Amino acid sequence: MLTIETSVQKAASETLVQLTPLSSYNGTLSSRVYHSMKDAILSLAYQPGQILRKGEICEQLDISRSPVSEAVTRLAAEGLVDVIPQAGTFVTRFSMAEIREGAFLREALEIAAVELVAKTITDYQVKLLQRNLRVQQALVDDLDVQGFYQFDSEMHNLILSFTNYRRLAAMSQTSWLQVNRARQLILPNPDRVADTLAEHRAIVSALQARDPKTARKATKKHLGQLLLHLEAIEIDRPDLFDKQ
Repeated sequence: MLTIETSVQKAASETLVQLTPLSSYNGTLSSRVYHSMKDAILSLAYQPGQILRKGEICEQLDISRSPVSEAVTRLAAEGLVDVIPQAGTFVTRFSMAEIREGAFLREALEIAAVELVAKTITDYQVKLLQRNLRVQQALVDDLDVQGFYQFDSEMHNLILSFTNYRRLAAMSQTSWLQVNRARQLILPNPDRVADTLAEHRAIVSALQARDPKTARKATKKHLGQLLLHLEAIEIDRPDLFDKQ
């Protein structure tokens, strides 16, 4: 639980975070505010431990406090912010316990998915994955990390969708929420991005070969790399992680 704002977090909070305009989202006002704030948290525009100043958010988005308060309630329910009475609302620090649990659940879902998809994948579905890989390569060449991140997620969602289980992608995203935020710490590393692309190629190659065993092995290796890198970052940047 957060109790005090450190000098690092104070410095971060003094820099106004540029939220995505509400016009970029659909839905009710409170829903659009929620998505704008959530995207800022997941992209690490808001740093772990940083205070969220409702007044600044209201001023930037030109809205009243009510939809911001509603958005904070949703974000708190998802574990993305801590609301501390008499202190304020803070972006949660990373928890390695939650990250390990999320990674465990994601691995269980994705390994089961690739094993099934390797037996049922169509030529057209293979083409969709190969097309996605070509875009990933172009984004790596352009050093567009955020673009790569988006097509990385799209590739995983494509594979999950090929199972024809409609709720699988949503379940995976829910379990992956904290991991998804933490992995932003890794993606700026050019070597890791290149390695990730190579791991993606291995997964798609196994699916194209209709080889469930190799697809399982490649997926397990790919997902396992994330924890190794995050554990190293926890040592280097303990200020970003929950000490409990």
